[in-house]
Amino acid sequence: MTLIIAEIAQAHDGSLGMAHAYIDAVAKTGANAIKFQTHIAEAESSIFEPFRVKFSKQDDSRMDYWKRMEFTLQQWKGLKAHCDEAGLEFMSSPFSNAAVDLLEEVGVKRYKVGSGEVNNFVLLEKIARTGKPVIISSGMSSYKELDATVQFLKERNVLYSILQCTTSYPTSPEQFGLNVIQELKERYQVSIGFSDHSASQEACIAATALGAEILEFHVVFNKEMFGPDAKSSLTIDETTKLVGAVRNIERALTNPIDKADNSEYATLKQIFEKSLAINKDLPAGHIITFSDLETKKPKGYGILASDYKTIIGKKLKQSMPKWSFLNEEDLL
Repeated sequence: MTLIIAEIAQAHDGSLGMAHAYIDAVAKTGANAIKFQTHIAEAESSIFEPFRVKFSKQDDSRMDYWKRMEFTLQQWKGLKAHCDEAGLEFMSSPFSNAAVDLLEEVGVKRYKVGSGEVNNFVLLEKIARTGKPVIISSGMSSYKELDATVQFLKERNVLYSILQCTTSYPTSPEQFGLNVIQELKERYQVSIGFSDHSASQEACIAATALGAEILEFHVVFNKEMFGPDAKSSLTIDETTKLVGAVRNIERALTNPIDKADNSEYATLKQIFEKSLAINKDLPAGHIITFSDLETKKPKGYGILASDYKTIIGKKLKQSMPKWSFLNEEDLL
């Protein structure tokens, strides 16, 4: 089953109550997991870090913003416990070694590494030493860089998955890179997924049809909310619809149709397919031409419509009224 990850990231804007509210909301959508981001400002940032998007009027620096996003260990444990109760896998991306230490205390099943950290071998070494699986986003990485990261993980026997991702907020259709899903499958022979920032449902739906086994996308209560990812996110309602669509596609992909066998349509074919008929009154001895023919339901009351060429040029034994079915016994 496709692993569907609803990413909250910083949509909670540093509010613990809002973070818990997102857990309750996401649990109702049918998603499998909810993902936060664990930021420890002093460990990961400095006053020199620029804003990716200047959205904040209350934070003097990007580092100040990260400080507002921090929760204590006990608060993280409370969020994890809430996820357990709600039937969601708790996930959070670490952005420092210190964050990995914290998440180990909280208790995570696996790690998600963001696009900007894929070549951070210090962080990857720290995660590798936990012995837990890793999902990496390939958004900023070339194949050369991904190859190096994959080799690094393989040498440490880390079970890894890769997400096709375009680091653009929001992502336009021209940037989805859906072709990369199959390329990644063929190149690395591991579970491949899709991380989306398009603020639309179609990218993840298409990715599912193309074989993505993991989906990740940002979620927000309202796209007008405060934060760097709001306009690149899905709403809760959109998430519910997306999950339903993905599950339907999964059912379709796991129930292939045998196009060589149409026996189940025998009854419907009898109803919808047609028999040959004539479209005008015709006298005995008339030589049938294509312009004399019509087809009428149901099948089986005249010559098969598909066999019309076999009777062109034949004569009628007797006169026939308009709209009569045409059978072999009517012909010489």
